[in-house]
Amino acid sequence: MPEIMPVTLRDEHVALEPLAIDHIPGLEAAALDGELWNLWFTSVPPPGQMHAYVEKALAAQAEGRMQPFAIREATSGQIVGSTRFYDIEDTVPRMAIGYTWYAQSWQKTHLNTCCKRLLLQHAFETVGAASVQFHTDIYNVNSQRAIARLGATQEGILRSHQKRPNGTVRDTVCFSILATEWEGVKRSLDLRLERLTAPVQGAR
Repeated sequence: MPEIMPVTLRDEHVALEPLAIDHIPGLEAAALDGELWNLWFTSVPPPGQMHAYVEKALAAQAEGRMQPFAIREATSGQIVGSTRFYDIEDTVPRMAIGYTWYAQSWQKTHLNTCCKRLLLQHAFETVGAASVQFHTDIYNVNSQRAIARLGATQEGILRSHQKRPNGTVRDTVCFSILATEWEGVKRSLDLRLERLTAPVQGAR
């Protein structure tokens, strides 16, 4: 599998830019939209901790364990969240997509579908992954539904798997998409994006 190098992934709606220190003010503003740090099952840092959050992600990138991105919405040019590849395993090869969060005003829009479409295409068609995984908190039902809508298959639940930011221990729900499933998943995502981004009838 080719080494995962920092790269910008983009379409007409969004750009996934390699995470950098310069993104911190935009990420802080995005987290403030909905006070996302109050969602105890997410990893969004509270005010004053975004710099440490970015530095930790960049350290993991330097070790080859992660490839983090800042999410920029194309029309406004604003940073609206973050996502990353992680659990990168060369021998299979495989990786996971996660650590994903969006400003509240961009949740439940076309944006998540756009981002996942770009990440999955890069993983399967450029990197050559055999499998892409997704992990989420058992209490994060919205995340589980969003992952299932991508076309991922739930594999199981890892009980008492890891600690949440508040120190409690979570069960982790695991999903995956295989390389052999990608073409069908891609067609489904493209159709979904067409529906989500189509002009509203009668709108002026």
